[in-house]
Amino acid sequence: MIEASEITAVGLFQKTHALKGELNAILDIDPDYFIEGNAAIVETDGIFVPFFISGIRPKGKTSFLIAIDGIENEQEAKTFVNKTIFAEKSRLAPFLDLDEEELLDEDDLAGYSIVEAETGSVIGTVSALDTSTPNALFIVETPAGDEVFIPAVEAFITDVDDENQTIKMTLPEGLIGLNSKAESNVGDND
Repeated sequence: MIEASEITAVGLFQKTHALKGELNAILDIDPDYFIEGNAAIVETDGIFVPFFISGIRPKGKTSFLIAIDGIENEQEAKTFVNKTIFAEKSRLAPFLDLDEEELLDEDDLAGYSIVEAETGSVIGTVSALDTSTPNALFIVETPAGDEVFIPAVEAFITDVDDENQTIKMTLPEGLIGLNSKAESNVGDND
């Protein structure tokens, strides 16, 4: 089953086109995503269902006429009208010229453990992803109860293991100490 956390909105089916079941759609991504065999995911009766595209042709700069496998007439196509088109985040990055990390929603990695790649020691658990700054930051709660901020950049990430919910990172020496509560109290008067 496809989970909401695994997908992101990439377009909208607007209306039917002609009588053969084509749909007029607005896409926010390169149509090659669908041409290369990736599914257009649509929410149907509360679940996300993949549909494969049998044909796609441009109608404007962001508007396309799309034929869906198995949809052969206007009546069948009407069930897609005004439905959001979703795509799998893990397959989408090459078609947006972005890294997969840039497609992450704020809650996607909450609960993952940050592990130092070389030593295997646990730095802490991601409580959130802060995307309010130009560089996204993992907000991490350490075993000591401190909250630290770690740049969520590809250069530091060596592996993301979704099954075990761990992120292995190689961090510059002293980075964790720069923003922990214990370090920030140095020099404070009691």
